Amino acid sequence: MNIDLEIYSPVHQIHDKLFDEQGLKVFIKRDDLIHPIISGNKWRKLKYLLKEAQTQNKTHLVTFGGAYSNHLLATSAAAAKFGFKSTGFVRGEDVNNDTLFLCRLHGMNLIFADRESYRDKQAMFDKYFAKDGGVFFIDEGGSSALGAKGCSELIDELDDAYSHIICACGTGTTAAGIINGITQHKLPTQFDGVPVLKNGEFLRKDIDGFLDKPTPYNLHTDYHFGGYGKVNDELIRFVKQFVVNTGILIEPIYTGKMLSALYGLAAKSYFSPGSKILAIHTGGIWGLLGMKEKFKI
Repeated sequence: MNIDLEIYSPVHQIHDKLFDEQGLKVFIKRDDLIHPIISGNKWRKLKYLLKEAQTQNKTHLVTFGGAYSNHLLATSAAAAKFGFKSTGFVRGEDVNNDTLFLCRLHGMNLIFADRESYRDKQAMFDKYFAKDGGVFFIDEGGSSALGAKGCSELIDELDDAYSHIICACGTGTTAAGIINGITQHKLPTQFDGVPVLKNGEFLRKDIDGFLDKPTPYNLHTDYHFGGYGKVNDELIRFVKQFVVNTGILIEPIYTGKMLSALYGLAAKSYFSPGSKILAIHTGGIWGLLGMKEKFKI
């Protein structure tokens, strides 16, 4: 089957009194609208990996993630859509939740791995699939140079120029791709990354590893709200209010933290008056399924 990964990702303006007071124009690129399940940067990161799997005549995608991984879910849906088998190694104890239900519904076989074994993904892969020539390895989160290539194409789609592009960072692949796109188009745009993990400065090494050439960018490491997958009442209030105010659905693991950083930085006058800012909605709305009790609604 031909893998045609067509992108539909509009840009919408976000209106807010804070932005008016600071003299800012803020927009959001709605990558969450690319596909209901293979959404956001997941679609972009998988694009060339799927094409490479097809080129190599592979028939079985194998990847990795936590029990609420949007990447696992996206890979299961992509495999079903384009005619691959799929297996997901799941970090932690054997559980059943809404996300894994949807993975199984799309035909993904799940293998649960203790956290010690999970640290060596290649060893786990080899244990089960070393002798299977039809299997294609996809790293956790789609982290790869091919993933970064797919993310770089986001810049090709922009009709306007922006002073800043701000995006959540998990593995660094999406950030590197966007920075590469900015560089390729020779834009004066500043990239602002928001690590969703604690002590996120370490992502700089991962981002730099996928850059076409050394490029300056900023990481804002104070908006992790306790670490990956962690939230607090302040973040939940922000997400709820943003959804009510804009009608744009976000989750608190990635896009919620990024937008909280955007509002926080704006309040601190980080952006110069007259700046035109593009926030990237990286999809992953299904992450809300693991956070329902936090919202208390």
